[in-house]
Amino acid sequence: MSAKRTRRRSKVGEVQFFSKADLARLRRMSDAEIMRTSPPELADLPADFWKDAVLVPPIIKEPISLRVDEDVLAWFRSRGPRYQTRMNAVLRSYMKQVSGNKARG
Repeated sequence: MSAKRTRRRSKVGEVQFFSKADLARLRRMSDAEIMRTSPPELADLPADFWKDAVLVPPIIKEPISLRVDEDVLAWFRSRGPRYQTRMNAVLRSYMKQVSGNKARG
């Protein structure tokens, strides 16, 4: 039996955000508790640090099957976890270079 892949495509302009943060717990925390539990490097940020911040939504990844040489795959895997992310970064770098840096990223 042949199973046809079905996948819901997102609508143009629809942005999906995935977060591991416990937002309900964060909303219940006081400012003092947030400051107490924050990493030390965040303690001395200037008041206007986030003034020009811009939300950059993540790029949605497309799962594919890709055949690469065995030694290439072994080399990326030997560099540790997230080797697929690094492979994507190399491909993105090449794409940007060839297309004149017009690609997102």
